[in-house]
Order: sequence, then structure tokens, then C-alpha cells
Amino acid sequence: MQKFLLTVAAAGLLAAPALAQSPAGTSQSSEKPDAAALAKIKDEGLNRSKVMETAFYLTDVCGPRLAGSEGLARANAWAKKRLTDYGLANANVEAWGDFGRGWDIDKSYVAMTAPYYHAMIGVPKAWTPGTSGSLRKQVAYVNVKAEADLEKYKGQLRDKIVLLPVATPPQPNFEPDAKRLTVDELQKMADAPAGGAPTAANRPAEANPEARRAAMLAARELRQKLGDMLLAEGAAAVLSPGRGSDGTVFTTNGAPYAADAKPVLPELEMSSEDQLRLIRLVEAGVPVEVEMETKTHFQTQDLKGYNVVAEIPGTDKKLKSEVVMLGGHLDSWHAATGATDNAAGCAVMLEAVRILKAAGLKPRRTIRIALWGEEEEGLHGSRNYVKNHFADPATMQLKPDHEKLAAYFNLDNGGGKIRGIYAQSNEAVKPIFTAWLQPFADMGANTVTLRNTGSTDHISFDAVGLPGFQFIQDGLDYFSRTHHSNEDTYDRLVPDDLKQASVVVASFVYNAAMRDQKLPRKPLPAAVKPQ
Repeated sequence: MQKFLLTVAAAGLLAAPALAQSPAGTSQSSEKPDAAALAKIKDEGLNRSKVMETAFYLTDVCGPRLAGSEGLARANAWAKKRLTDYGLANANVEAWGDFGRGWDIDKSYVAMTAPYYHAMIGVPKAWTPGTSGSLRKQVAYVNVKAEADLEKYKGQLRDKIVLLPVATPPQPNFEPDAKRLTVDELQKMADAPAGGAPTAANRPAEANPEARRAAMLAARELRQKLGDMLLAEGAAAVLSPGRGSDGTVFTTNGAPYAADAKPVLPELEMSSEDQLRLIRLVEAGVPVEVEMETKTHFQTQDLKGYNVVAEIPGTDKKLKSEVVMLGGHLDSWHAATGATDNAAGCAVMLEAVRILKAAGLKPRRTIRIALWGEEEEGLHGSRNYVKNHFADPATMQLKPDHEKLAAYFNLDNGGGKIRGIYAQSNEAVKPIFTAWLQPFADMGANTVTLRNTGSTDHISFDAVGLPGFQFIQDGLDYFSRTHHSNEDTYDRLVPDDLKQASVVVASFVYNAAMRDQKLPRKPLPAAVKPQ
């Protein structure tokens, strides 16, 4: 795996072309970053980094951080204290509005006990109830492809653990799990025209997204009808297949988080290999027995969602009321500790503001960090923050602070190092970002693309005409192994990648805070009514 050593990075800094500096007391042009400030940022971020320590606390210590869970509350409190310890002002855990029920796992166990014993990999689906004690029951295989298939299972499922089919059996994979973006791939991104439908970073655009959406909605409706039938028939629990293979289980929710959500059965999302073994045995006529116990509990006393915010106050009398923001989402899924999604992004953002404070830099504009809650369920934390502070995309009636936001920078595509930035169709920022990336070319970050990317919190800002940007990152094994899976742990993080990302982010944020003008904006979008 490609790495860079601190001594090499420092040598690269000394060898880099000198950047022009403004005389003391004058502002910096956006095309000429302050070389002395950059040297301080690199020195602090590469030689005295705290990013892995932060990642350890957010993952191993705070644990899984599902929306509304005790783990997310721990992380919120820890982040607020850490930001205060770094010397930031106005650190706060700020409510953005009503979310719904939180949910936590207290116990989870599943094994096949007949025809022989075999411990299996299974994760409770989020917002599903527990089993009210240990179950040891026969399994029944239910394969429903259309609504008409439901009828043939009625009267056969009482007190059974229901086994659902595996839609896509695992196949041999001849490609590496972890990948870095190649020079050719980055060049194609740099050459791409502005626009394009927003897609998750490092994933190709779909040929027919509307058809896929229609198929997903139809499948969801059929699954709801199946769930209603299983509950009415008195089934004991459900084992459903998780996407993934080789022991990786990508998790989802098995019920809504709304406070008034309908009851559902206890449900585990299983490894494909374990699920397929059970199916083969049942279809061969071999009696199969499963033992399982899940214990979960709901958080219903506080139904609000929260963001963590803090500031480095600006020092320029004319510009300190303007704000440069940086952020990532603090919530995660529950099967692991949410390291690459998105403790990594949050750790980098926390490290970026730590670097700026430790380096003694004095930004002209105020710098505000935001660690978003409830992103995984629909960007709720950032969308409602934008709605509360800047504008509602449904009306496009602008609040006074809309004019004061200089930029927002986001990180949320795994634990890979930064290779550049998505300009989000904002052609005017491309030369600015190109200049800002120049000092990091030797670290592999030199690509500015006009392409759009979506699926994370900068979209909330872009939706109301604010300059919001997501960095380009190496994908590593994000989509193949860690994204929403039981393998998203601290051990998947690459320390040198996160150190590199931290200094890039700190530099971008500082440059935006020092620039004479706010970053250029695209035309305001039209109001979009929620669907």
C-alpha cells in the first residue's frame, strides 16, 4: 500500500517552489496561499498529529453511533469537550429538530444447533425489537417473489424462525478489495465537464437510475406486505440475507425510526454463506434448528436530533462575521464502530481545527466546524441546520446568514487520502482550488473536477445555492468491505492517509478564511418542494 513518510513529506515541503507572501498586515490573494502558514500547517499535522487518537475515541471508545443511540450521544459529548479543550469557542451540541426513536443493541447471538452446532454471523436490523429471551426453534424457508406467493405460506409459520432467500449468491472476486485512484482516472475527472447527476463518490453513474428506483420501491412494498404476513402468522423471528460475502455483512434498518412506527418481528441480517447453508439444508429436507437471542432497546425520552458545532472566531473587523465551515457526519450504522463512515471524516475535521489552533494561525473569517447527526437516514442534521440557519430549499427564502457563508468543506467517502476536490459545477472556483492544491501535488492531491458528487452533507448547502464541496478521496476498500458493514472498524484506517487529509483540509479552510472575497457562488437554484 502506497504511503508517505513524515521525513519525506517534510523534505518535499522544503523542495516545493516558494509561494508568494503578502507583506505583514495585508490579506492574501486566493491564488497565492500563505507559504509560511502552510509550512506551519504541514509541520503540525504531519509531525504532531492527533488524528488517530481522535479516531480511536470516536470508534473504540464511543462505539457504534446509530442515529439517536447512546453511542452517538457519547460521541457528541466527547467531541464537544475535545473542541473546547482545543480552545475553540461556542462549542455546543445543538438540536436541529425532531428525529425519532433512538435504538441500541444490548445482546446478540445466533447459531445453528441442528443438524449440528455452528456459530453464525448475524446483526440485528436497526430499530427491530429483541426476542424477549433465548429462542431455539425450527426454521421455515419462505421465498416470496410476488404478492400472490404469500398465500401458500399461511398457516405454516407459527413459532418458526423464518429464513429468507439470498438474492445474489457470492461469487469469486478476482479484483483487489482496496484500490487507489489512478493517474488516468484522476485525469478523466479533471477533464470531465460540469454537471451530471450527483452520485456517491468513487461510484460510476447508473445507466438507468429511475428504473432502479422503481424496482427498489416495488421490492420495498412487497417486503412490507411479507413482514405484515409474518407478524400476523405468529412467526418468532426472521433471518434475512445481508449484502456481502466472505463474512462481511452490510447492515440496514428493519423498521422505521418514527416514534409511531408499526411493530415488526425481531430480525437478524446474516452473512450470505451462513444463510445459504441453512437454505440448502432445508431444501434437502434436513431438519434445521436455530438458537438465537437479541436484546435491543429504544430511546424514546428524547426524540430530537443533534449536531456538534464550535468556532475559531475571526480576527478581521470587516470579515469576522463571515463564516467558513467544515464538517462530516458523526453518526454511523451499528454493526461495527463506523470508522471509515464516518469517524475518519470527523477525525480529519477535528484535526484540521486543532492544527489551526496549535499553529497559532489567526483567520480573518470565523471558522466553524459541524459534526452532523442523522446523516445516514437522509442528511437530516445538515439539511435542517441549513434550513434553520441559511435557507429552506422548498421556498428559497434566504435568511441573513445565507449571505455570510464563505464556503463549506465536507469529508465523507472513507479513510483514503485526499486526491482533490469536486467543484460541484462551480466553474469559477476551479482555478482557485487548483492553486490551493498545488502545494500538495507531491502528496497526491492535485485534481479539481467540475463533476457533481452526492450522497453526503455538502449537498444540503449546494441545494440552497451555497458553495459546498466534497473532497475526492481514494476509495480503498470502502465500498467493497467497510461501508455500512460489520468490518467498518478502526483497523481499516490508514494513519498516513488521514494525516495527509488533515493538512489538506486545514489549508483549504484557512485559505477560504483569509481570502479577500468569499468563494464565488453559482446562481441560486429554484425552490424544490419535498417529495
